[in-house]
Amino acid sequence: MSLGHFALPLAAMLLLSGCSTLGIGGDTKEELAYIERPAELIYNQAFDEMDSSDWGNAKLLFEEVERQHPFSEWARRALLMSAYASYRSADYEDSIVTARRFIDLHPGSDSAPYAYYLIALNYYDQIYDVGRDQETTVNAENALQQVVRRYPDSDYGRDARLKLELTHDHLAGKEMSVGRFYLRQNQPLASIIRFKTVVRDYDTTSQVEEAMHRLVEAYVTLGVIGEARKVGSVLGYNYPDSEWYAESYDLLQEYGVDLDEEIETRDRGYFERLRDRLF
Repeated sequence: MSLGHFALPLAAMLLLSGCSTLGIGGDTKEELAYIERPAELIYNQAFDEMDSSDWGNAKLLFEEVERQHPFSEWARRALLMSAYASYRSADYEDSIVTARRFIDLHPGSDSAPYAYYLIALNYYDQIYDVGRDQETTVNAENALQQVVRRYPDSDYGRDARLKLELTHDHLAGKEMSVGRFYLRQNQPLASIIRFKTVVRDYDTTSQVEEAMHRLVEAYVTLGVIGEARKVGSVLGYNYPDSEWYAESYDLLQEYGVDLDEEIETRDRGYFERLRDRLF
């Protein structure tokens, strides 16, 4: 779901129609030195700049509303729109700081849910590939979870849940990347910690099947065939058509383990208890 889906209703809520606008003349910073103008006039001029995707000028004008009319209703509206303009210009740090200031000043505002959501978006849009440091991804996860926790039935909460899935997939991918590295370096114990984290903490992601197979590989490398068999049987029970199960099946057959027979002789409760014990 795009940001525009949420930004446009917000803008409609914050903007009052029927106001004239001022010409900027090319240099907003110089224009801002003029004598005090009505808050409504500056606000609508800022909104026009935003309509033209001139996020920098829009931000300056929204800030001018707050500077000239700090205790007005227009200042409250302009503060959040300034955070949005910063977000659109990829000034994520400033957008987060401004949105948090809005929440601190106006915690009971009808726009507070959007402020929380905007903070989450700023972190979410900075998520990098799984090979890089994931601090921003963790921040995105925390911010998105806060939106879901505070506003579970809102559009913001529903969209945050969808974004959490991708965020978790990134975090799981990072754990998998590190786990594979340890496995290649013949450090199976270290890799097991990473793969178990994926299965335990990110069990709804696309990484789980491979994580279980890599656990089978790690246990086989250690010579702990019994543990490898248990993980392989849980993998086969939950993902019988998975290519990773097929690989685990072939690997364990080399050690005389028939996973099909193991799965056929056990009930569902056994695999649920086994999964809980393993992970």
